[in-house]
Amino acid sequence: MTGMTVVLCIAMIVAAFVSILGKSLPIAILAAGLVSLVASVLFLILASPDVAMTEAAIGSGLTTFLFFFVLGRVRGGEHDGVENDGSEHG
Repeated sequence: MTGMTVVLCIAMIVAAFVSILGKSLPIAILAAGLVSLVASVLFLILASPDVAMTEAAIGSGLTTFLFFFVLGRVRGGEHDGVENDGSEHG
């Protein structure tokens, strides 16, 4: 159990550094989700299944989904709502 905990902690640290230092936003979002998923596995190993389920559902699932949703809206929504044909109406 101790060896598995050490391996998961190292994986979480590596994923955190990938999330912080990553140049690509989707990779950073996935790495942050991986940190949360590994944390939920660690909570399960440490005999805290209620916290593990909450972390997996909220931290890993919902947060990662929201980050990708907002990223899609920011990238795709630059021209939403206002159409500019170059002419001024005034």
